[in-house]
Amino acid sequence: MPSARPRVLYVTDLAYPARGRRYGDEDVFLASRLREHVDLALCHPRDAVALMDGFDAVVVRNSGPVLEYPDAYEAFRERAAATGTPVYNPLTGRGDMAGKQYLLDLTAAGRPVIPTVDRPEDLHRLPAAERYVVKPRLGADSIGLRVVPADEVRGLVDGNVLVQPHIDFAYEVSFYFVDHDFQYALYAPHTGRRWQLEPYEPGPADLDFARGFVDWNTLDHGVQRVDACRAPGGELLLVELEDLNPYLSLDALDDTGREAFVSALTASLRRFLHDA
Repeated sequence: MPSARPRVLYVTDLAYPARGRRYGDEDVFLASRLREHVDLALCHPRDAVALMDGFDAVVVRNSGPVLEYPDAYEAFRERAAATGTPVYNPLTGRGDMAGKQYLLDLTAAGRPVIPTVDRPEDLHRLPAAERYVVKPRLGADSIGLRVVPADEVRGLVDGNVLVQPHIDFAYEVSFYFVDHDFQYALYAPHTGRRWQLEPYEPGPADLDFARGFVDWNTLDHGVQRVDACRAPGGELLLVELEDLNPYLSLDALDDTGREAFVSALTASLRRFLHDA
């Protein structure tokens, strides 16, 4: 008799050498819990196209930066679109899933984001600073990011990079959502140690800030991480909207927090599979 339970292909790179994070541990834990509700198999992102037709849905988790395997990722997206295979998170995100264009769009819209430009003629739109951050338009995981003096910036803007003022922020904080529901927040109280995270209790203004970007992204299903920094003036500024494969730092939560997240993720995946 065929199984009545959904068959889910869980895409992850258990061996990806993430700095300060243990991708494999997090996904082994999540996969073990999801197996209580679905028939589940793990695969590397390079193998997803070859295997996905045998499953009812694909869950993309800690699969590493797609710039490590761009051809395989594009083939995966094309195959999912051609076959109608449901993918969680859905491949319609407007954040990092689609590249870094959203930082330019949000800057132009006047949203609370670190000001970002990509053309020499727009450099004057950035706040004056002694140093600037230059990063690849298709970058991820800080790969290729440079901090350069102001007098070197113009010569580096070639259409393939983004430029932002270097901000001496107080700390970075991340807000984690399942669908449109806030789950928890973590922050890095020590600058320079991004992944040494501690629980953070957000105030109403913090949550309004984070929810604004989740609402902007218009994903009905999925896991999103809103990364922000506390600027010198006290305001939060968006650093990144991770909507493809956000690392969740579940090891920074207590047992109650982890169980609450697993329950929310399971309920979301059930809704997604039902709707699909």
